[in-house]
Amino acid sequence: MKRWIAFWNILIKDFRTYYLKPPNISWGLMFPLAWTGMFFIKSGKGLESVLSILPGVIALSILFGTTSLLAVTVTFEKKNRSFERLLLAPIPLELLMLAKTSGAIVFGVGNAFVPVLMATFIVNLDHINWLVFVPAVVLISMVSTFLGLFIAVAVSEVFEAQTFSNFFRFPMIFLCGLFFPISALPVFLKPFAYVLPLTYGADMLHGAIHKGNIMSFPIDLAILTAFCVVLFMVSLHNIRRRWIA
Repeated sequence: MKRWIAFWNILIKDFRTYYLKPPNISWGLMFPLAWTGMFFIKSGKGLESVLSILPGVIALSILFGTTSLLAVTVTFEKKNRSFERLLLAPIPLELLMLAKTSGAIVFGVGNAFVPVLMATFIVNLDHINWLVFVPAVVLISMVSTFLGLFIAVAVSEVFEAQTFSNFFRFPMIFLCGLFFPISALPVFLKPFAYVLPLTYGADMLHGAIHKGNIMSFPIDLAILTAFCVVLFMVSLHNIRRRWIA
């Protein structure tokens, strides 16, 4: 019970200290929405294309929101040595890092439903398969958060984490099938698309919203789950090696 009390207190502390600050709201939510809005206007398409572009908006909102948060929370606390005090808490490192990342996961899920709420005023969303949509949003939030953790552990400054994140985020925008199908990519780029976790999350979103998936949902779920486990375990290994040993 004491472990879960510590988990909850760490989570609440991070929410109060970091997650609801204006920079995180602007970079984590407004930037992907503005970028996608420009893409939508440039395309010259009408309102009927909202459903095709909605999965990309959702995925971008999650990706930028979660990775930006982890770049601030973990990197900033390590630099200011407050993370070392958390390591003294009588809880396992695995539970500690889940507490540090759970807030970003919740934030990412919340980000995902902002574009959905906006879309309800434009198109009919009654046909969305929520049994697929909700797990997709949760798993994309988790894998994006653990990617952000992996990046934050590898650097020492917040600006380094943000810059390093862009090496992963921007290729995902163009390679993961967010706004145009992977089949439209040049042949030499297609293999890169399938080694990026967002490809499988975007595929689930396309399937849930307009039945545009190219892989089966169980395969997407399995691969996303594997990415989550691998990224989290590698991050824990790096924390033990770089920050504790």
